[in-house]
Amino acid sequence: MNIAVVDLAGIDTGMADLVGGKAAGLARMIRAGERVPGGFCVTTTALVGGTLPVEEIERAYERMGGGVVAVRSSATAEDLPDASFAGQHVTVLSVTGLPDLLDAVRACLDSLDSERVAAYRAANGVGAARMAVVVQRMVDAAVAGVLFTANPVTGSRSEMVVDAAPGPGAALVDGAVDADHYVLAADGRPDRADGCLAPQRLAELYAAGRRLRDRAGTPQDVEWAVDHDGVLWLLQSRPVTTLFPVPPQTGRPGPRVYLELGGQFQGVLQPFTPMGVAALRAVAAGIGGGSGKEGGSGKEGRPGKDGGSGKDGGSVVEIGGRLYFDLTDTVRRPGADRWLPKFVEADFGPRVRTVVEQVLADPRFAPDPKPARRGGGVGPLLRVAPRAVAGVVRALARPAPARDRALRAVDEFRRESVAPPGLDTAARRLRFVADVGLPTRKLERMIWPLMAGILAGAAPAALLKGVATEAEVRTVLGGMPHNITIEMDLALWEIAERAGGHRELLLGVPAAELAARYLAGELPDIGLAGFLDRFGHRAAVEIDIGVPRWAEDPAPVFAAIANYLRITDPDQAPDRRFARAARTATATLDDLARRVRRRRPVRGRIAVFLLRRARQLGGLRELGKFAGLYPLGEMRRQVLLVGAELAGQGLLKEAQDIMFLDLAEADAAVHRQVDHRELVAARRLAYDRERRRTHVPVALLSDGTDVEALRTAKPAGEGTLAGLAAAPGTVTGPARVVRDPADAYLEPGEILVAPTTDPGWTPLFLTAGGLVTEIGAPLAHGPTVAREYGIPAVICVRDATRLIRTGQVITVDGATGTVVLSDGA
Repeated sequence: MNIAVVDLAGIDTGMADLVGGKAAGLARMIRAGERVPGGFCVTTTALVGGTLPVEEIERAYERMGGGVVAVRSSATAEDLPDASFAGQHVTVLSVTGLPDLLDAVRACLDSLDSERVAAYRAANGVGAARMAVVVQRMVDAAVAGVLFTANPVTGSRSEMVVDAAPGPGAALVDGAVDADHYVLAADGRPDRADGCLAPQRLAELYAAGRRLRDRAGTPQDVEWAVDHDGVLWLLQSRPVTTLFPVPPQTGRPGPRVYLELGGQFQGVLQPFTPMGVAALRAVAAGIGGGSGKEGGSGKEGRPGKDGGSGKDGGSVVEIGGRLYFDLTDTVRRPGADRWLPKFVEADFGPRVRTVVEQVLADPRFAPDPKPARRGGGVGPLLRVAPRAVAGVVRALARPAPARDRALRAVDEFRRESVAPPGLDTAARRLRFVADVGLPTRKLERMIWPLMAGILAGAAPAALLKGVATEAEVRTVLGGMPHNITIEMDLALWEIAERAGGHRELLLGVPAAELAARYLAGELPDIGLAGFLDRFGHRAAVEIDIGVPRWAEDPAPVFAAIANYLRITDPDQAPDRRFARAARTATATLDDLARRVRRRRPVRGRIAVFLLRRARQLGGLRELGKFAGLYPLGEMRRQVLLVGAELAGQGLLKEAQDIMFLDLAEADAAVHRQVDHRELVAARRLAYDRERRRTHVPVALLSDGTDVEALRTAKPAGEGTLAGLAAAPGTVTGPARVVRDPADAYLEPGEILVAPTTDPGWTPLFLTAGGLVTEIGAPLAHGPTVAREYGIPAVICVRDATRLIRTGQVITVDGATGTVVLSDGA
């Protein structure tokens, strides 16, 4: 279609590529009957080659009567659901006369490839775009502003927010004037009655916002102006792209509160693939099942029942690709305020405790004398309690045999996770995946010893209060033996030491290329095969079967080896650092034992006994997850085989695409030949968009409110960020902000600053001088490994990756839980 200029009222739904996002949005509002200033659009076709259609622009300008106009960019990649480009392109206001109009159009065209816009496109994964330009009648505004149909700060979809100021709206949007700020409740009532907007005008804006939001099906960012005759004009409406997705409707009475699980408990902030969620649900449903002597699965779960979609209103729901637990019934239980904050702090850290306390204080979550009871109540817990007590006591009494039993159980997990013979069709493979079970007895052989170690490490701090500091107790729990993740990291260090002769190759070639050469058998033998045989089922975000394992893509392993090869100070060698941490822990424990004999004979001896047991058993805390990755790895293998078959039939583009389906959808493709290529493409876009998200709410309300955003952060002091002490020690060094460990570069001594960490990150710890994370808990993976290496660590530092710059010198105090920032880099 070769149209140079088109009136806004003449734009139809099929012209988006011709007129760009802004013009298309204005045309939609005009067709819907909204009051929009008239004008025209210079199309992308007219601007090809940079030569303006001067005559067509002049005629269109004359048709609208000339006068003062606003000239706005309208790129084809603008005002998209996942990238608004708000403020990125050029807008020129108060333009009068054809020469100035042509200059303004050229300025808009030139902004398409500006450095700022190019950086924005790259950050949001947006490819090439074309530029159109909108020319509209300029509203002589008495008052103007912006309306958000959802609260952009808290995320609440129940509120609208209005900023307004006298005069044209450009100064307000640019932040050049102070605005009157209004928050409109769900019924439209404003939170204030003063300012430049009367209640009637706010009601009019609220009604317009509802129309635009409901019509678009998503929250909108609306620019508006009121002229001197009191007429409201809508200048543009685009999606609000920064909001975290709202929780799904489950049919349960609200409001409801959801606690994020992956980042807080597993160190996973990036989204799960749909198949990853389905696999976790299948495993959770199969605990106690499995095959062999412990009985068949005994489950009725099959692909097609709920497919692992999480749409059955259960306690765990998927929001934005993350897993959230519905905490509503728990916080409404009478007496929950007495025990729940302490419980979540032990598992998830003080940041989550603060959020839970905030919810408990909210009158909407007042105690319910007859709370809903789901999942069989406490019956299952009571049945397992005697075995738990016996298992913990047995492990404390004889730690070495308990540890041996746990390690044998891991070996059995590996052997028994292999799929049985006869899985020769896609249908049988999907049935195997849906029926995977984790045998309870084998799980318990690992769980009770590691629980004994965790409990033994948690109790002494209170018993030794007044005799030993918390930092001393944490030091005793450093350099812990028998930790499978530490063994993995040290095994990788040994490979790096042996690979010194290939230093130039391993440092000079990108990790991805090294991985490709290794898989093609084109690299010298450095002992990596043995490492991958033992640890190749691991990866960052390893509990998501949609993510490749190290055995499939060893690029992160080569990146870690390169980091190790950069270590030139022998004292910074990981094995020496770990040995130092172990010696310091032992010496501190011996010193404590001598002190407590004099000052606290009974309680002190108990504490020392528990600390010794913690050192013998606490390292096992990683074992359960390590073993659980074996069945997940086999599930991934079988699912990919199904994906390859579907791709061969043209129902998927490639085998990996099956990871963007759930089990029910995969089953539909296998049995009914359903073509899922369009669905997969849409989900890949959504997944990539969520991977770029840098903030994931700790807790959400059912209307999308980020609970933490409702609090006012207390400043920790000039240049100081407050967090939680996680590993003792103090270190000063340059920061390295890392959001993805796959190809991270970390110089020895640099302080790793990350959103969170899981075991896939821990190879970076071997060269890190310290650790700072935004979320976490004292018993999470990152702090545990940091303590064992003797690395100072501070966790739960809000917005650390935003407030700290790579290269900035910072001081991490792992005893006080503070991070001090320098003035410069």
